[in-house]
Amino acid sequence: MKITRRSAIKSAFAVPFVWRTTTAYAAPSETVRHVSVGAGGMAGSDIGSLTGSKNLKLVAVADVDSTKFKPWKDKFPDLKVYADWREMFDKEQFDSANISTPDHMHACPTMRAMTMGKAVYTQKPLCQTIYETRMVTAAAAEAKVVTQMGIQIHSHAVHKSVVATIRAGAIGKVKEVHSWSNKTWGDDTPKPMKEDKPPENLNWDLWLGVAEDRPFIGGGYYHPGNWRKRLSFGTGTFGDMGCHILDPVFNSLGVTFPKAVTSVGGKPNETNWGLNAQVEYVFPGSEFTTEEVKVTWYDGINRPPEEIRKGIAGKISDQGSIYLGTKGVLYSPYIAAPVIIGTDGKPAMETGDNHYLQYVDAVRGVGKTSAPFSYAGPLTEMVLLGCLSTRFPKTAMQWDSAKMEFKNEPMANAFVRRTYRKGWEEKSLS
Repeated sequence: MKITRRSAIKSAFAVPFVWRTTTAYAAPSETVRHVSVGAGGMAGSDIGSLTGSKNLKLVAVADVDSTKFKPWKDKFPDLKVYADWREMFDKEQFDSANISTPDHMHACPTMRAMTMGKAVYTQKPLCQTIYETRMVTAAAAEAKVVTQMGIQIHSHAVHKSVVATIRAGAIGKVKEVHSWSNKTWGDDTPKPMKEDKPPENLNWDLWLGVAEDRPFIGGGYYHPGNWRKRLSFGTGTFGDMGCHILDPVFNSLGVTFPKAVTSVGGKPNETNWGLNAQVEYVFPGSEFTTEEVKVTWYDGINRPPEEIRKGIAGKISDQGSIYLGTKGVLYSPYIAAPVIIGTDGKPAMETGDNHYLQYVDAVRGVGKTSAPFSYAGPLTEMVLLGCLSTRFPKTAMQWDSAKMEFKNEPMANAFVRRTYRKGWEEKSLS
């Protein structure tokens, strides 16, 4: 299957943002043979949760850091291990894969698995660039495989309650939302002018993957976790937490792409994402909002202004959202029960699901996923637009979603997609 820019745009917009029911290829009685791209960190968490299903068998894992294998080999003695996920995909018989790598390496294995007809569970953000996200979203629709993005709160009872409450009109039409995270996945210092030898356990070339070649820097500068701060590998605090915290916002409001997105906070330097972002979106309205709806994101030390916070009793949570409606206010602390203020409306009380087991069951043909790529792709693209806007402060960026380009800031279009390094050219996405 060959996915081109033209076919990606056509497929993605043929039926905008309609969740597509995936086609199952395994009978409910069968065990899902599963492989993992990644073995430590978030990958370890994903493996642990997925293998909680009695219907899933972990057959192989791939990781560029050989120290990550031992816990899984101890637990699953027959497990095959690989440094290169491409070799694992070529040699193993499997039905499903989770992609739990640094952000810059989400797109290639996700695309490859889908073109092989395999189900995929990919961590958030779905991809690192808008172009990759659009391509992967289109490929999922064409391949008709089961997909799920790793936004676990999407299936949590409080997330579902927030969405149901807003959609029921408990605070009227939403006119404004303020969302925030206290995390600080940015760095305003210059890159160290040094070069270190990679440790023996780390395949640095495979870790780089599609990214530009560069020397290794030790002391945890890149591996295992600080890659989130680096422009070439992560998406900063916004990309890391925006897909979680803005998920119920995006879902409940029923919005699509913004009319404009403006950064008024921290800016990246030459190599790192900035600190203390503040990004303002203006969306066309939906049936759940006023004619326009404004969504503002804050991270690091930034928070909604006092006039927004004053209606919330006590100190606001470290992460969360405040929805301002025409009839009242909904305060939604991150992964905590929502509170309605200024009206007699009551929050909906929804029951939660296990995001991982939901995926495994869907692969087996039982039910469907709640965050398939047809939903997760547009959500990720919205978040990535905010990340990109921080490169161009105080500019109301006007996004043409059909053309996948900015109307009023041509320089920004250079960041919509990236150039893969030699050997990882974009044919990897086909």
